[in-house]
Amino acid sequence: MNEKITIAVVGSGYVGLVAAVCFAEIGHQVICVDNDESKIAALMNGQVPIYEECLPELLARHRNTLIEFTTDLHDATRRSQAIFVAVGTPQSQTGSADLSYVDAVASQIARSITEYKIIVEKSTVPVYTNEWISRVIERNGVPRELFDVASNPEFLREGTAVVDFLHPDRIVIGVDNDRAGKLLRAIYEPLTSGRYYQAVDAVPGARSASEAPPLLQTSTKAAELIKHASNAFLAMKISFINVVSNLCEAAGADVEEVSRGIGSDERIGPKFLKAGIGYGGSCFPKDVAAFRYVAEQLGVDFGLLREVENINAEQKRRFFLKVRSALWTFRGKKLGVLGLAFKGGTDDIRESPAIDLISQFLKEGAIVSAYDPAAMERTKQILPPSGTLSYAKDAYEAASDADALLILTDWQEFAELDLDRLHYTLRYPIIVDGRNLFDRTAMAQRGFTYLSVGRPGGTPQKDAALSHKLP
Repeated sequence: MNEKITIAVVGSGYVGLVAAVCFAEIGHQVICVDNDESKIAALMNGQVPIYEECLPELLARHRNTLIEFTTDLHDATRRSQAIFVAVGTPQSQTGSADLSYVDAVASQIARSITEYKIIVEKSTVPVYTNEWISRVIERNGVPRELFDVASNPEFLREGTAVVDFLHPDRIVIGVDNDRAGKLLRAIYEPLTSGRYYQAVDAVPGARSASEAPPLLQTSTKAAELIKHASNAFLAMKISFINVVSNLCEAAGADVEEVSRGIGSDERIGPKFLKAGIGYGGSCFPKDVAAFRYVAEQLGVDFGLLREVENINAEQKRRFFLKVRSALWTFRGKKLGVLGLAFKGGTDDIRESPAIDLISQFLKEGAIVSAYDPAAMERTKQILPPSGTLSYAKDAYEAASDADALLILTDWQEFAELDLDRLHYTLRYPIIVDGRNLFDRTAMAQRGFTYLSVGRPGGTPQKDAALSHKLP
């Protein structure tokens, strides 16, 4: 089978833009729709609004051939066989997912349907959303035989989203009849058959023609639950190892050793067992809250998720206190801060622990010099430069004459810093590492006072600090 399907993707954020470009990459004709005229104009000119590996190259490869950008949802709906809805579902004040954007898009799509379409939930939505979308479309006068609503949750990690899309662990399609299932299976056939991986210019990754990704077909409700349950479980795993890290600190053990011991069990696995300052981003905080809200509405007590949220907040508080213990007081102290994004490999600062912590340091009277390889421009929009907050051109400038250096994001380039140069640059050789990027014994040998998460503190060896200060 080599069927080219015309697909509309509504929304050009992290999920929508990656999905649109990757659908084009596997051979489909794609129309990416957004009501933000400036964003569409930028995309039409080849500008990529988000930091994502491989995305600029694929956009350049397919722009004006297999992918186009427009603000006209009516025309995109009319021309497409499948419409993927990838608009935002932000957290409301109650903790539930705000589905107003999904509702608005469904109403607009309904007004343009004159022949069979499949409307696919790509946004992360709570269970029963498919039924609400169906009701909205029917209320706008569309006969039931002219549409199906399906769920196709995404499992993308920011920073590696393109590779995750093209080399997935699994593809989940939630459908309630074979008509919808047949079309979605055809859309993903280049991946599930292994055909895509035979192309000379295919994006490399874990999958191959002989190891193609499996496709899991479920009901729409099961697919909606799979997405929320997956993110909630991963957030729980992060929170679990963070509590273990606190226990390790109290007992004088090393959480890295404990994590390796736990993760070596194939029933558990090593991923997401990395202690740190808590999770952030656009998915985990929002999805944990939304999943807990859904459970409550259905009469299920999911108190475990409430505790996950509490642990995540506590982890940031503990790190704040760790920095305070190293400096005694914040007022007038200069802090070099490495990392603003919620994790390395992205420019996304939504719910970033780093942003929360910097705000707290500033309130306590500290002077902050921050650096991030990708997220500084976004951060300046919410934390503009001031007399107490500046943005550095690199990590060494951020550390220059600082009373302490804080590592808040796990960028690989931070783990590769020249430690001798860093030691010489700092006013005092104090590093508080919220991502455990360095070996604590090696840091002590190089003359640093080194504090991390879930590991015994490292104090500089005798004369090490002096030797590193000498020319």
